[in-house]
Amino acid sequence: MAGRSAPARHPNRTLVSRVRAVPGIRAVSTYRREWLVKDLVAGVVLTTLLVPQGMAYAELAGLPAITGLYTSVLCLLGYAVCGPSRILVLGPDSALGPMIAATVLPLVAADGDPERAVALASVLALMVAAVMILASVAKLGFIADLISKPTMIGYMNGLALTILIGQLPKLLGFSVDADSLIGECAGFVRSLAGGAAVPAAAAVGIGGIVVVLVLQRFLPKVPAVLVMVVLAIGSAVVFDLGVALVGELPEGFPPFTVPDVRPADLPLLLGGALGIALVSLTDTISNASAFAARTGQEVRGNQEMAGVGVANLAAGLFQGFPVSTSGSRTAVAERAGARTQLTGVVGAVLIVLMLVLVPGLFRDLPQPALAAVVITASLSLADVPGCVRLWRQSRTEFLLCCAAFVGVALLGVLPGIAVAVALSVLNVFRRAWWPYHTVLGRVPDLEGYHDVRSYPQARQLPGLVIYRFDAPLFFANARTFRDEIRRLAGTDPRPAWIVVAAEPMTDVDTTAADVLEDLDAELNADGVHLVFAELKDPVRRKIERYELTRTIDPRHFFPTVGAAVAEFRRRTGSEWTDGGR
Repeated sequence: MAGRSAPARHPNRTLVSRVRAVPGIRAVSTYRREWLVKDLVAGVVLTTLLVPQGMAYAELAGLPAITGLYTSVLCLLGYAVCGPSRILVLGPDSALGPMIAATVLPLVAADGDPERAVALASVLALMVAAVMILASVAKLGFIADLISKPTMIGYMNGLALTILIGQLPKLLGFSVDADSLIGECAGFVRSLAGGAAVPAAAAVGIGGIVVVLVLQRFLPKVPAVLVMVVLAIGSAVVFDLGVALVGELPEGFPPFTVPDVRPADLPLLLGGALGIALVSLTDTISNASAFAARTGQEVRGNQEMAGVGVANLAAGLFQGFPVSTSGSRTAVAERAGARTQLTGVVGAVLIVLMLVLVPGLFRDLPQPALAAVVITASLSLADVPGCVRLWRQSRTEFLLCCAAFVGVALLGVLPGIAVAVALSVLNVFRRAWWPYHTVLGRVPDLEGYHDVRSYPQARQLPGLVIYRFDAPLFFANARTFRDEIRRLAGTDPRPAWIVVAAEPMTDVDTTAADVLEDLDAELNADGVHLVFAELKDPVRRKIERYELTRTIDPRHFFPTVGAAVAEFRRRTGSEWTDGGR
């Protein structure tokens, strides 16, 4: 019947379709029976890494070891429901630990109240969750690109050094009270010279590092961290070493908790949450991309952000702290045969069973062994070969890497991430501010027009200069463009035409338009014409909107450089000359 409207979609069907779109529900509906054994085995293997690392990274963040286990359980379950990746593993992270500590510890009272520290860390996790989920809704996954690879290498190297220096006293059985890397170094040296090191603690800690590194190097399929932890516990029980132990963990699991903090703390926590979210986002996108390439999956950056956000939300509501993806734990799960997020669910269930049934399992684990876990993780963060490669390939980017490293080492972890972002943005601005520009010529037996720096033998047309400016023309570089055109116009013999090969010129702003107008008038007065070739249509329309064609002759716009050269030759009869005008 004419005019009949389409039937409205049934609300129940809409609800069902939305439920089915949840990654966890979709994974259950498409699960294959032959994956079950592999996921169960991988979950058991993964748990052997989750428990010691969870406790170690919690202490790295300045929190009780038990919170690392709470966090591991909830983030695994949260990501299993809402995370799009089949095998990506989330949890406490060595890169985030110092950032959490730098945010939370200054707000904790002088007596170091652990309950307040946990509440602050939980609020921090909720803030990170809010940032990640809002970024996902707004489709802001590109924000991960704010940190370039050279600055990220420098940041991670600085972070690795910070973690290493901070864990050395614990590794040797004493503590240092300092607020900066230099202070920690000085305090460590003074304490070491004063005989503060405990031989038994040093033996456990250094021996633990050796065991982990040797097994990772020569027997990569063996769970190195678990072997080291078992040996450390055995040594503490058999030899009564007299070193600090983890002690009895609280039995059971924490209830749903809305953390209670002072309103005055929230602005200070927000800054840390933004930095943590940025690092977590960068980690997530890079790890998801790497493992998706191996399994043939497609990376869905915005869904990944939502999944990580939900994982942080779950952790924050059960006395946990911010989490991120883990490349090392994901690699362990993959090598163990993981097929789906059931691997993480198995790991979470096993941790809960341990807390309920055998909370004293790690009672005799020496604290230096946890320091060894953190130090070996910090070594994996460092990328010295990457620095060497930058030194060989690009000295500018090597200096950016060094600046980010120094920013973390001297200013601290949170200011260091701000330095890394600022350097990345400034490097982009620098490239646009001082872009590459050159004169082009014609090379025998080679089509087109080419850089005379690469081809000194390139031919030129007397009276014509072909100039390429490899950037959009805007307020910051317009004067650089103007000065170079002036220089070319002032050469002897003076050119009649300066043809701008404008294909790389993707934009012209109003400041640059004013500069072009004044420049064209100035050149015309000296008998030189400014000509544009290969200007993109959107940029040409902007130039017309700016009314630049009042001064720049509309006939001086050509579709190609070849067309501009042909018109110049038609008017002047000029012939190509070798190696210059």
